[in-house]
Amino acid sequence: MTRALVLGGGGPVGIAWESGLIAGLAQGGVDLSAADFTMGTSAGSFVGARLALGADPKTLADPILADRIPGEEGRPAGGGGPPPDLSKLMALMAEAQGGVRNPAEVRAEIGAFALAAQTMDEQAFLDSFGKSFSTLPVDAWPQRGFACTAVDAETGAFQLWTQKSGVGVVRAVASSCSVPGVYPPVTLNGRRYIDGGMRSSTNADVAIGHDLVLVVALRLGGAGGAVGDRIAARLDEEVESLKDGGATVLTITPDEASVEAFGVNLMDFRRRPDAARAGLAQGQAYARDVKPYWS
Repeated sequence: MTRALVLGGGGPVGIAWESGLIAGLAQGGVDLSAADFTMGTSAGSFVGARLALGADPKTLADPILADRIPGEEGRPAGGGGPPPDLSKLMALMAEAQGGVRNPAEVRAEIGAFALAAQTMDEQAFLDSFGKSFSTLPVDAWPQRGFACTAVDAETGAFQLWTQKSGVGVVRAVASSCSVPGVYPPVTLNGRRYIDGGMRSSTNADVAIGHDLVLVVALRLGGAGGAVGDRIAARLDEEVESLKDGGATVLTITPDEASVEAFGVNLMDFRRRPDAARAGLAQGQAYARDVKPYWS
């Protein structure tokens, strides 16, 4: 039996919650780092890469729980200026998920928005990924099965980064985390890439072919509106595609306490410790139910 772990997007708050959730599950006897294939989108790419690179799942959230935030665990070094207006991004994301226009065409418009946005420069963004990746060679890639997602900023084409892609994991993860309008598109092989969440917040359909798939999805922290509704519907479609492919699918989304811990802004670093604690508690509570499937 092959096991796949799919970790969805959700900003810095999502990194904290997923790290806590994985730690809580591990403390309850469910070691998600043992997955045959780990695939992450945006926040999930950061967490998944840490797991695939050998981080102890039981202590994955410890730096966040200890509130050692500055310069660590993916916190940007800063970009200055007022908070960006992401209303255009949200409208385009809803359209990309809406099924009326060609999604790649809409994602290309999102890419143009990202390329034109005033953000920190690309190197500063890469430098912001902290101690987790700072000692890695430029071309390093996890030996365990790992992949992360991105979108070509010019064409809107979906990109799955794997060991065979010939790129380093740091840049690949950075591209997956490059929220348009907040962070700069990341250059790989001469092209610019943005957040893989512009295709789907989970991209769980990539895991088709595995026997057991555990999907961790934030659903935008319970946000409503057109984008939130479409993200929920897209996740349901992806789960059905996995089942149609013969997989047993387990889905974990934030419980009520976790949603409350998130607040309304998943980019708010101040929410990270509370999100990690909520994830830890949820993981500990869910471990008994998950263990019979995963063990």
